Amino acid sequence: MTCRKQERLPLASLLALATAAFITILTEALPAGLLPQMAQGLAVSEAWVGQTVTFYAIGSLVAAIPLTAATQGMRRRPLLLLALAGFAIANTVTTFSVSYLLTIVARFVAGVSAGLLWALLAGYAARMVPDHQKGRAIAITMVGTPLALSLGVPAGTFLGQLVGWRMCFGLMSVLAVLLMLWVRVQVPDFAGQPVGKRLSLGAVFIIAGVRPVLFVVLAFVLAHNILYTYIAPFLAAAGIAERTDVILLVFGVASLLGIGIVGVLIDRHLRALTLLSTLLFGLSALALGVAGDRSVVVYTAVAVWGLAFGGAATLFQTAIAKTAGEAADVAQSMLVTAWNLAIAGGGIVGGLLLESLGVAAFSPALLVLLTATLIVVWVARQQGFRAMPC
Repeated sequence: MTCRKQERLPLASLLALATAAFITILTEALPAGLLPQMAQGLAVSEAWVGQTVTFYAIGSLVAAIPLTAATQGMRRRPLLLLALAGFAIANTVTTFSVSYLLTIVARFVAGVSAGLLWALLAGYAARMVPDHQKGRAIAITMVGTPLALSLGVPAGTFLGQLVGWRMCFGLMSVLAVLLMLWVRVQVPDFAGQPVGKRLSLGAVFIIAGVRPVLFVVLAFVLAHNILYTYIAPFLAAAGIAERTDVILLVFGVASLLGIGIVGVLIDRHLRALTLLSTLLFGLSALALGVAGDRSVVVYTAVAVWGLAFGGAATLFQTAIAKTAGEAADVAQSMLVTAWNLAIAGGGIVGGLLLESLGVAAFSPALLVLLTATLIVVWVARQQGFRAMPC
């Protein structure tokens, strides 16, 4: 059967959402590139500054589900503007704060805003387009994530060395305010869900297909974060620690390519792309385990890993949005929670593996998680991961 003619996508609106994703990721990750400057400015150790990322993640983790459930009835654009205002306020406080405790509170508020924003973005993008374009719309929205990681964080680190870390957070506040104006003018508004159509968290959780998607998110992202969080000691063991920045750039560029490929094909090949991404990630993990001491293998494997991971958020969010239907925002909040649990778990599990068994244990652990992911995606062919109608 011939696919329907593709209507023009509302690019200006979708790019506004992509910019929101960019701000979210960059606000989260920026302290990682500014640890020495922030430690000096706040008169604490670099380890304590590292906890600003932890408290951001905790804010997202604890807020995503309850806030999304509580705001189901609100109109979508005012809610989006409220989340962006949270970033503007939190980054402004961070810019001027001389108190570590106040900075931690601001980072927690930013994390709360992120939890709400991530629960909104995919469902918002999906409501702007017909069913057969939902995947592509979500892919455009998600492009802000790899851009922030591959370009935004290095640029922010460089800028911080030139003009200071406070200016970096100040610019993030300005960007958030400008984006609020963009959203107000360009992004359409949608009604919240009427009382009679709202589902409880339990009712959404038992929708056929939701649990397989959440499991896949948890396992796949946990595997990613075990390796990504501890990539420096892994590369040190391979004797190429001095190339960490270049290798992460390779990962970022490959991620951009991955999200581009997913964006073009997702509306007809969601399940196949998810299976392929998992297989590619598994092959890269196997290569790193077998020949991770050879630099050419490391560069190639990292590129394949980036290609596999780049479109993962789009694949998972599209899958759960299609599966949950009108309960997409609540389901997305569960996905956000699972994603943040996987981030935290990557730090914990990876740290335990590193301390007890060394970096050689990373590859087997990743392969176990990715094999489980592959099995669940394969089995969930009717609910959760199915091909999009064209």
